[in-house]
Amino acid sequence: ARKLCEAPLSPMFPSIWISFKVSEAELKVPFSDELPSRHAQLTALKDAEEFDVLVVGGGATGAGCALDAVTRNLKTALVERSDFSSGTSSRSTKLIHGGVRYLQKAIMQLDYEQYMMVKEALHERANLLEIAPHLSAPLPIMLPVYKWWQLPYYWAGIKMYDLVAGIQCLKSSYVLSKTKALELFPMLKKDKLVGAIVYYDGQHNDARMNLAIALTAARHGAAVANYTEVVHLLKTNDPQTGKEKVCGARCRDVITGQEFDVKAKCVINATGPFTDGLRKMDNQETKNICQPSAGVHIVIPGYYSPDNMGLLDPATSDGRVIFFLPWEKMTIAGTTDTPTNVTAHPIPGEDDINFILREVRNYLSPDVEVRRGDVLAAWSGIRPLVTDPNSKDTQSICRNHIVSISNSGLVTIAGGKWTTYRSMAEETLDAAIKAHGLSAEPCRTAGLMLEGAKGWTPTLYIRLVQDYGLENEVAQHLASTYGGKAFDVAKMAQVTGKRWPIVGKRLVSEFPYIESEVQYAIKEYACTAIDVIARRTRLGFLNVQAADEALPRIVQIMGKELDWSQERKTAELEAARKFLYHEMGYRARSEQLTKTSEINLDYQEVVRYKKRFHKFDKESKGFITTVDVQQVLESINVHIDENALHEILNEVDLNKNGQVEIDEFLQLMSAVKKGQVSDNRLAILMKTAEETLDMRGPVTVDRSGGGV
Repeated sequence: ARKLCEAPLSPMFPSIWISFKVSEAELKVPFSDELPSRHAQLTALKDAEEFDVLVVGGGATGAGCALDAVTRNLKTALVERSDFSSGTSSRSTKLIHGGVRYLQKAIMQLDYEQYMMVKEALHERANLLEIAPHLSAPLPIMLPVYKWWQLPYYWAGIKMYDLVAGIQCLKSSYVLSKTKALELFPMLKKDKLVGAIVYYDGQHNDARMNLAIALTAARHGAAVANYTEVVHLLKTNDPQTGKEKVCGARCRDVITGQEFDVKAKCVINATGPFTDGLRKMDNQETKNICQPSAGVHIVIPGYYSPDNMGLLDPATSDGRVIFFLPWEKMTIAGTTDTPTNVTAHPIPGEDDINFILREVRNYLSPDVEVRRGDVLAAWSGIRPLVTDPNSKDTQSICRNHIVSISNSGLVTIAGGKWTTYRSMAEETLDAAIKAHGLSAEPCRTAGLMLEGAKGWTPTLYIRLVQDYGLENEVAQHLASTYGGKAFDVAKMAQVTGKRWPIVGKRLVSEFPYIESEVQYAIKEYACTAIDVIARRTRLGFLNVQAADEALPRIVQIMGKELDWSQERKTAELEAARKFLYHEMGYRARSEQLTKTSEINLDYQEVVRYKKRFHKFDKESKGFITTVDVQQVLESINVHIDENALHEILNEVDLNKNGQVEIDEFLQLMSAVKKGQVSDNRLAILMKTAEETLDMRGPVTVDRSGGGV
């Protein structure tokens, strides 16, 4: 196995553009106008006599390998058993970084391997920011300092980070006084703060970046297919050596169940946490090389952080690092690092969510109440760490990658970081070409622009507003998500019938995702509603309730485009809701209010909330229904759709009997008080109605018409 430190560093970044201009002229892009459909891709997989390379796995590394191979003029195929980026690649911290903490370890432990890993990652960071400028951008990250002696220590470390980046340093780091730090990050805890250091790393939309790599490979002629799993590897006897050699894979279309063979001279295993599963298909006796680690992230409202400033907690209570970053107008906090079992459906645990919240509280001002109810989404990603099988401490593992070739010729790329996907793919293909004697050209992916990068400019969104009549926020979102392809999405957008915006119906009111994105997602190989809410849009990662609200319309649009039966639509809706409930933290959020929740209110609070409840329960039944709420709202000239009102009560109706009892209401108010529940619609609605009624005062007999 070759480790990262042994891989030669790529050329310095300025030369990338020279090689890119040469490559661009030579490279053929057979599908530059329109992507082939998934059906066409499957046909290409079935009909091809033999591929040069078959990549198994559609994450960042697998897609990177496919793009590297096809741009070397190798006949390339890629299969992914779920969706592109459905695993770890969509569940990252969203950073493109060299790794400040790895550099610290490299210096403290005099570890040359880790130093070289950081150096290469910083080179790849610069490349990634250049080849997908619409999906990535530099992000300033603040490191608050609470002890005077730490200021020069951290400053020296961060300056070393700049120095290692060399000419590829995004922007120079700098020191801030306490006053300036609080001006830029007003939510920060003031007590004992002595100053701060700000450094720069990259940030990206990870799932969309992964998809852009896969789509770019498809445009260059690779046959790529999601929802296509490997049933078993195909083998043949090598006539020269007499040994068994891997010569392809038996694949199954997960959607139709149809099976077919894909022959290939070389098979590359790029399955992330599932690396050992495919290796054992090749040889049952092989030892595990992957030790998985779970990293949980949470999403909280955007007001917890400034729009363009992240925060790094360099030493949490248990020695881990926590990032606190603005992303897609929300705030991401994470991550944890816990040994785990490999699963396709990792679930964020309540303990991990609360650990992150506690660490966030330590760094934020006491004026900012960090509430459990503000967690809008949470997810767990499994890092495919490469280690000695006997090692137990995943935190001491450096995320090196290993390229290994089995006796039967199966090439495995395991471990690594998101940021270094391209150099990992280059090293993997170099090894595969050498081992299998393939005829190929040198690597061309350095500087090769990804899907959507061509035609993108920072002001592209203005043209979208002017040419199509899109809302400004929607136009900015389309430009930063699809780049130059945003015009294709805008062309598909429906007329709203309003004065403004002219086109672009939103899926949910508070997010800029529009209905035409669902149609366009199908062109990008989206096959399920989960693909749309999780990876084509990022709604499921940003707000599980908003995603749940958007699902019926998403399923309706996909059903029409893909000719789904009613049974299929129902199944899609159920599967997507199950995904949100388990994998995106909806369950953890909904369990904050249960039938067994304690009522933790003092006597005066109980009296006050009972009084509020009885303004709706005028007949003292002990419960309220939608009819009771509707009557009160009509009396203050507020009108809410009956279906919406039913949903509002259903959130609090714990025993699901169609009514909210007084105990359920008190449980709700207790959960609101403790911060376990926030932004509850019934609580806010009843409070607002009570205040309006109290302001009006009692209606006199004269004013009411004399009682006639």
